[in-house]
Amino acid sequence: MTTERWALGGDLGVARIGYGAMKLTGWPKGERPGRESALAVLRRAVELGVNHIDTSHYYSRDGVAANELIREALSPYPDDLVIVTKVGALVEGSDLARPAAEKTGLTPDGLRRGVEANLRSLGVDRLDVVNLRMGDLDRSQTPLTGPLETLLTLREEGLIRHLGVSNVTAAEFEQARTVAPIACVQNLYNLAQRDDDPLVDACARAGVAYVPFFPVGGFQPLTAARLDAVAARHGATVPQVALAWLLARSPNILLIPGTGSLAHLEENVAAGTLQLTAEDLADLG
Repeated sequence: MTTERWALGGDLGVARIGYGAMKLTGWPKGERPGRESALAVLRRAVELGVNHIDTSHYYSRDGVAANELIREALSPYPDDLVIVTKVGALVEGSDLARPAAEKTGLTPDGLRRGVEANLRSLGVDRLDVVNLRMGDLDRSQTPLTGPLETLLTLREEGLIRHLGVSNVTAAEFEQARTVAPIACVQNLYNLAQRDDDPLVDACARAGVAYVPFFPVGGFQPLTAARLDAVAARHGATVPQVALAWLLARSPNILLIPGTGSLAHLEENVAAGTLQLTAEDLADLG
């Protein structure tokens, strides 16, 4: 584990390698570990120094819910554990095919229900960080300002400590900062998908964490001869090189790789000790 840390929201010190809980449920598709294996992964993550866990109440499939696993495995929670969750678009599976303006997860009532569901399932009185996730389609029909103002109200009620945004453009990020203090941005970004390069840098200048989802490719794992070559030089795996590249890319990048495997968890955490050389970075482009 890297010893580097980031002050999320300015006051929550987290290790730069965290853990994403989505794969524990197999949501929205894919295999998932057995219950005992999932609980073991969560407990081992904390043992390895992970204190930033990413989740959501909509990470749930066939009666297996990430928040409930987290609560069973780790409650009472360590004092330094930071749990980041999200609400908004995709909160309800039936929203997937609906126009953005009709997605109930982005309405004031839907956002409040989402926050309350996370509070209840995690068993906490206040959520450390809540990301507002914007939709994928018809973005012009659902401006970010209204939903973010709703979450700001919930923050003022004491239900949320910090706010973040997810699945946003650079323009939306700047707009969000005029509405509320933003602790983090969570977007798609990895070695092969770098459209967010300018946004990563904008977040760094603003002192805002950038948290890439699918850091090693997600449902389409990263593959490239150059990755294989760098991994071979270090006796590392390709995912480890991809994670190390992200850590080297910018000091405000926080990682939340997900896995249901203890072996893969330990490999992901060990990526924090992998120091890529100037030659490696040049080869990776």
